[in-house]
Amino acid sequence: MGGVTSSMAAKFAFFPPNPPSYKLITDEVTGLFTLNPFPHRENVDVLKLPTRRGTEILAIYVRHPMATSTILYSHGNAADLGQMYELFIELSIHLRVNFMGYDYSGYGQSSGKPSEQNTYADIEAAYKCLEESYGAKQEDIILYGQSVGSGPTLDIGARLPRLRAVVLHSPILSGLRVMYPVKRTYWFDIYKNIDKIPLVNCPILIIHGTSDEVVDCSHGKQLWELCKEKYEPLWLKGGNHCDLELYPEYIRHLKKFISTVEKSPSQRNSSRRSTDRFEQSRRSTDCFEAPRKSTDRREKPRQSTDEAPRKSTDWREKPRQSTDEAPRKSTDRREKPRQSTDMPEKLKSHEYKTNNVDKLEKLRISFDQMERSRRSIDWQEKSRRSIDHQLERARKSVDRLDRVRAG
Repeated sequence: MGGVTSSMAAKFAFFPPNPPSYKLITDEVTGLFTLNPFPHRENVDVLKLPTRRGTEILAIYVRHPMATSTILYSHGNAADLGQMYELFIELSIHLRVNFMGYDYSGYGQSSGKPSEQNTYADIEAAYKCLEESYGAKQEDIILYGQSVGSGPTLDIGARLPRLRAVVLHSPILSGLRVMYPVKRTYWFDIYKNIDKIPLVNCPILIIHGTSDEVVDCSHGKQLWELCKEKYEPLWLKGGNHCDLELYPEYIRHLKKFISTVEKSPSQRNSSRRSTDRFEQSRRSTDCFEAPRKSTDRREKPRQSTDEAPRKSTDWREKPRQSTDEAPRKSTDRREKPRQSTDMPEKLKSHEYKTNNVDKLEKLRISFDQMERSRRSIDWQEKSRRSIDHQLERARKSVDRLDRVRAG
């Protein structure tokens, strides 16, 4: 029954380039393989790998001298190694990783026919080669699945508990859901990613274009919601199904993800805990905003009774018990107002001195004003006397003139 299902689905799921975009060349002297039309590279191995289903697939392995991770890439349903070769070289250089890509059975120069079950055997053969021929450990391997490639990626990823990470590029919920918005999984469906992704234990990055016309962006978003260990997704605005690598954000976000997952799990968890602790501290500080205001309002009750402040400080104890170490320190720094409520006499004395100083200041200002008023009155009095004096002199002068005229 499984074979019938797979063969029916293959008609809709697989479109291998015909003819293949490359040819396989065998060196007569060394027996090494190369891909035509690409030049030979010292850091690139071309391999033929047998699978458990009797087919032989072609794969390439790209070495990077500074690599600490290895990406195992499963391409989309209408591509082959010839079309992906240069991208693999570029990704290996920019991400500083070793890189393995392979052609599914029936694609490129791989034998057999494409089917769901064959792709599962194909990725198993590639993974086995990484472990046995290149010494890669499960903890150092990052699975990368594009479009249909998300199927074999999640199938093997759900069975490998110690993987470093998984990247899903324009992934599908399942084969049937690409064509119909069904709400449940049917027996004849293929690549049931929706059921497998919750079983993956490592960090998962999902990349999807918002304008994807082949696999709607809702597939990526729903898969992200089902991830056990989510990583910040990349929703590329305007991105379609086959052009996401052209966006600058693509390589930047991928670099950031690789850098994050290459840290040890303890470092990642420590970083996550420190972020959580910071968030709790921030929330704790927000919670204390109300009590801080209440210390300002306690100025008046402090003079009349100590009971009200004491209740207020008791109320503030509750958040301190529920917070982590960071917020506890922040509350300790606010002990000064609480200690001041235990010394009302000193505060009252201080307030008494402050009130006396204020009164003296007011008296001094009042005295200065009175002095200025007195001086103003004296000046006016002097001015009046001067005017009277001048009028008296003028009057005497007029009298003298009158006497002169009379004589």
